[in-house]
Amino acid sequence: MRRKSRGARFSIAFKLIVIITILVLLSLGAITILVSVMVSEDLRLTAEDNNFTVNQRSAGEAEAGLFTLRANAMVLLETLNAVGAAAVLYRQASAFFFEWHQDVAAIALIAPGMPAEQVLTNARFFMSRELDASLADAVIERRRAEAGRALRGETLLLNCAPDFGAPVLALFFPWQGGGADQAVAIFFSLDQLGETFATGINSSYMINQEGDILVHGDTGLVQAGANVGNHGFIRAMRETRESSIQTLYTGEDGTRYFGAFTKLNIANAAVVTVIEYNKVFEGIAATTRRNGYLTLMVLFISSLFIWFFSRRISGPLRQMAEAAVKIKEGDFTVNIRVKKSRDEIGLLTESFAAMGQGLAERERLKDAFGRFTNRELAERAMNGDLVLGGETRHATIFFSDIRSFTAISEKLSPLEVVEFLNDYMTRMVSCVNNTGGVVDKFIGDAVMAVWGAPVSMGSPQADALNAVRAALAMRQALMEYNRDRGAGKPYIKIGCGLNTGDVVAGQIGSHERMEYTVIGDAVNLASRTEALNKPLGTDILITGNTWNLIKDAVLTEEMPPVRVKGKEKPIGLYAVVNLRSAPEAVQEEPYTLAQVRQMLGTEAPDLSAVDTGEEEKKYKIG
Repeated sequence: MRRKSRGARFSIAFKLIVIITILVLLSLGAITILVSVMVSEDLRLTAEDNNFTVNQRSAGEAEAGLFTLRANAMVLLETLNAVGAAAVLYRQASAFFFEWHQDVAAIALIAPGMPAEQVLTNARFFMSRELDASLADAVIERRRAEAGRALRGETLLLNCAPDFGAPVLALFFPWQGGGADQAVAIFFSLDQLGETFATGINSSYMINQEGDILVHGDTGLVQAGANVGNHGFIRAMRETRESSIQTLYTGEDGTRYFGAFTKLNIANAAVVTVIEYNKVFEGIAATTRRNGYLTLMVLFISSLFIWFFSRRISGPLRQMAEAAVKIKEGDFTVNIRVKKSRDEIGLLTESFAAMGQGLAERERLKDAFGRFTNRELAERAMNGDLVLGGETRHATIFFSDIRSFTAISEKLSPLEVVEFLNDYMTRMVSCVNNTGGVVDKFIGDAVMAVWGAPVSMGSPQADALNAVRAALAMRQALMEYNRDRGAGKPYIKIGCGLNTGDVVAGQIGSHERMEYTVIGDAVNLASRTEALNKPLGTDILITGNTWNLIKDAVLTEEMPPVRVKGKEKPIGLYAVVNLRSAPEAVQEEPYTLAQVRQMLGTEAPDLSAVDTGEEEKKYKIG
């Protein structure tokens, strides 16, 4: 039964695609990571520097604007204090100031214990924004606490947008006018600082000491009076002694920011500038995504190319793999379609096809040669392992002969004799080959075979037992042969003789013509043992040499011993009845020699009249 070949677990195309995928991912991935790391570091440094620069600029402009506003207001107050409240110059100076500072809504002079403040209002400011000018007085009334702090020497910056309903800040600061401690409140809009704190990639905003947002690109936060004093970054900023610093922090919403702050030298205010961490690296993320798309496209194109290219490789390799399985199983009739290609695969395919043809021719020659000799010998001969010479082997030698063959052949034509012998020999040789024996030669109707040379089953006992199995198989095959021949045909009987001993096995002849055989006294004794079957009325005889090796495995009956020239003691002879545990190829009976004779139609002789020492050697071997 032919075993189904096991297919490859992973195809060449799959392996190549995996390899290319790994290489592409490693190369592009390494480049992407390397560039990302290097560019990310440069971008981070640039973003921090830019953020810090924007913060410094915004803080400088805000601080300069506040200082300028305070200084101009103080100049106005000094002027008004000098000319007196009723003078014409008082009104002119106020009008001139508001003309040049249209973003100032009002200036209030606050003195300790005064029930009412002196308030200068910019009518144009309120009219342009549709606001009531009395709002300044109302805001001052609500901001009495802050005014008191200003009278005690503090400078405060307040968000008054919720009070005015418009983006308005108030700067409270102490002032000594006319030799008395007073406070000044300047109400002004954010128009002056709008461009400085415009929202962009970098977002700047200004806060006061309490964390109130004073100026922000999102005016809604200012209008709502938003406070960020509890934010971790703002608290850390207030706690540090540094006047300006840059850091990376996480906001209340979990977003990461680059944050920079600068404390102003007025009103304890500070300017904060932030930029989202992810926005800084948006370009890198976009580049990484593009590289990912490029990698997928390269992988797709590479996979298609590899898939079609690998078919030129996997096709011939698959054919060779299937052919190799057939060759392994002994079928050398392989047919490989050889493609005309000049690469290594084409050369390999051509070589493999030629090898298959060579093996088929070799097998054909071996089969042909094996018909004239043993298959193992044919294999050795084709490998050049057979040379003149011999070696001593312990083997079991077998002889068989057809009883009354001369009388049988006289009744047949020469062609019928040949056909008969071919049919008979085919059955007998099959029994030898099936048990690991080697047919040494044919001598007319006789067969000579050997177990243990040139190949052995592992031990002399195994070789001897296999030789007996072959003889018993011949008995069974011959019985079936006689039954199939039908009535009117002569009944064929054979005698088999076996002996075990040392022989010289090897190539005998010349370099031009040699023959593998075994020679020695053990061979002559096997031939003589075979000849004793006729007078002893047996079909299978073994010598004591063989019996001693396999006596526990066979059923035998002892026969009169045979005397051998040169031996002081006679050699024991035993008639083989059956195996003690008969295989399927051998019938379960017989159990006695009498049953054997009855089965074969052989009469029991008078053993007392048989002279086994008579010089009868049908074949002199060696």
